[in-house]
Amino acid sequence: MTEESAEIFDDLYLGMRAGGALRKQRRGEELTHEEKEALSRWQRLSTARKVAAIGAFAVGTFGLGFTLGGLVFGRWRKPRTG
Repeated sequence: MTEESAEIFDDLYLGMRAGGALRKQRRGEELTHEEKEALSRWQRLSTARKVAAIGAFAVGTFGLGFTLGGLVFGRWRKPRTG
């Protein structure tokens, strides 16, 4: 299980690097060797692993937002009476 979760984090990081490289490529900027490699590795990644990495990012982002929202709007608001 630990090895599998480490792979998801690796894929997530790879996806973020590849996304940055793709954005840079669309703007017409020259890519570094590392950016070209990240983009190439992301394109070779299986669809299932891409979905898992993007899903993990989405769930993590939602969970963080939900937690912060609960802290801000739950604890510090005074309960309404009557």
